[in-house]
Amino acid sequence: AATSSDEEDDSDSSTKPIRSEKKKNPASLFQTGGDPPKEKKSKKKVPPKGAESEEETPETQQKNSNKKGKAKKSKKKEERPPSPVIEVDNLEEFVLQPAPQGVTIKCRVTRDKRGMDRGLYPTYYLHLDNDKKVFLLAGRKRKKSKTSNYLISIDPTDLSRGGENFIGKLRSNLMGTRFTVFDNGANPDRANADWSNVRQELSAVVYETNVLGFKGPRKMTVIIPGMNADCERVPIRPRNDNDGLLMRWQNRNMDNVIELHNKAPVWNDETQSYVLNFHGRVTHASVKNFQIVHSSDPDYIVMQFGRVADDAFTMDYNYPLCAVQAFAIALSSFDGKLACE
Repeated sequence: AATSSDEEDDSDSSTKPIRSEKKKNPASLFQTGGDPPKEKKSKKKVPPKGAESEEETPETQQKNSNKKGKAKKSKKKEERPPSPVIEVDNLEEFVLQPAPQGVTIKCRVTRDKRGMDRGLYPTYYLHLDNDKKVFLLAGRKRKKSKTSNYLISIDPTDLSRGGENFIGKLRSNLMGTRFTVFDNGANPDRANADWSNVRQELSAVVYETNVLGFKGPRKMTVIIPGMNADCERVPIRPRNDNDGLLMRWQNRNMDNVIELHNKAPVWNDETQSYVLNFHGRVTHASVKNFQIVHSSDPDYIVMQFGRVADDAFTMDYNYPLCAVQAFAIALSSFDGKLACE
C-alpha cells in the first residue's frame, strides 16, 4: 500500500503526446462488438471536465495528484484529491451506468460494525469522495445463507431482498473463492416469455487459492461483460448456471467477455513489503488493497481499492465499470476466504 517511486517522468511534459498516441483509446480494450463508430470521438469529448484531451486525463490526473503531494506535503495528509463533480440525478440509473470515459469516479467505502451482530454482518456504505459525500450504495451480508451472499441497495436503511431499493447482489461459491454479481432482475426460473426480465450478470471475481498458506499478495481475476460499439454493456443473461460469466471464462468462451486481473505488487526491500502506487489514495497497508487492470494496458487502472483507516477505504473506478460492479468487487475482498489468505 506504500507509494512506490516510479513516477520519475513527472517533470517531462514532452512525454505526454507520445503516451496518448500509444494508448489512443482505453475504450477499445473493452469493446467486443465490431469496430468503434467514427462518431465516438465527439461522444468522448462531451464531458468538458478538464482542459486536457480525453486520452491524457487518467494519466494527467495521476501526475497532478503526485505533484500536489510533493508541493504541499503537510496538506496532503488530511486531504486527498476529491472526485470530479458528478451529478447524480437518478441514483438507480447512475449506479448501473459505466463511468464516463476519461473520468475517474472517486468513492469512499465505510464499514459499520456497531449494533447487534454487526461484528459478523457489518453494513458497508459507498459515498462519492467529494465535498457533498453523496450516498450511492449500501451492502450487507445475508444471514442464514449457505454461501456468502451480499445484498446491495440504493437505500442505506432498506437492505431487504424484496424491497424496491434492491439493486443487485454478490453471491459466492461454497469455498468463498468465486463470486458472481447480479443486477436486480428475476431468477431464470421466473422468466417471462421474452426473457427481458431475467437478471444480468454484471461481473465475476475469482480468487486464486493459496494452497500452502503462502502469505503473499492475493491474486484476483475479474470477468466483466464487454462493451458494444455505443459504449454500452453487452447484456449477459444466463439461462442456467452453465452459461454464466464464470463458466464462459472457465471454458475460454470469451465472446462478449473481458478478463481483467489485479496488478501484481512489487516487493520493496526497504519496507519489507509488497507495494503498489495508489497516487496518494491509499494510506494503510492491507491484504485487501488492489488495482484492477487489463493485461493489454497495465497503466490504465480500471479500478482501485485500499484502506485509509480501520473501517474506511477508498474505491475509484473508471470506464467501463459502473458503481454496482466496483462496489460488489470491493465487497468480495471483505469476505473471509480461508482458502486464499
